[in-house]
Amino acid sequence: MSLAKILLVDDEPDILEILEYNLIKEGYEVATAGNGEEGFKVAQKFQPDLIVLDIMMPVMDGVELCRLLRSKPEFNNTIITFLTAREEDYSQIAALDTGGDDYITKPIRPRVLLSRVKALLRRNERQEDHEEASTILVGDLEIDLEQVMVLRGKERIELAKKEFDLLTLLASKPGKVFSRDEIFNRVWGTDVIVGNRTIDVHIRKLREKLGDHYIKTIKGIGYKFVF
Repeated sequence: MSLAKILLVDDEPDILEILEYNLIKEGYEVATAGNGEEGFKVAQKFQPDLIVLDIMMPVMDGVELCRLLRSKPEFNNTIITFLTAREEDYSQIAALDTGGDDYITKPIRPRVLLSRVKALLRRNERQEDHEEASTILVGDLEIDLEQVMVLRGKERIELAKKEFDLLTLLASKPGKVFSRDEIFNRVWGTDVIVGNRTIDVHIRKLREKLGDHYIKTIKGIGYKFVF
């Protein structure tokens, strides 16, 4: 029985082959694509639980594909992680900015990828299993945990999955100051390694979508939700 469905999108056949082989050996159901445009078509048919994208690809790069996927409601809960040979901040920020959940720098070792994939899927399962309340009502926002949806009056606010998880955490205890370490542990999990700019990027995106007044920065500590 397959553990989960994983889509690999990379323009290097050798990388696709070795990653596909190792994931299948672990019991995952795997599909592959050689560029972003092909990846989108495969994703629509395959409906993966997790997508691994290379950033630099012909036809449509990984960032554009991620942006396209996140614009479709059926991929709101799909985990997306990037593979990139670049270590510059701007490429990692671009990956997170478009709704990516994580990134892994090349050259990638199969054992490292397997560990990261398992960690991402475990964290996702824990978040789904531990959702006790179905709705959080705070100020003029309604956060529907079952439908992964945020409403302000009749207006639906579209959030990427990590943005939604971060908002849910902060709004679960309005006024409480969440440290950066606690946010990392609760939203990304202690077994997932992400860049230092990850929280900042997601907070900025939330403020762009919700307005600046909901999330307050507590300098040197973290963030809190206010209304």
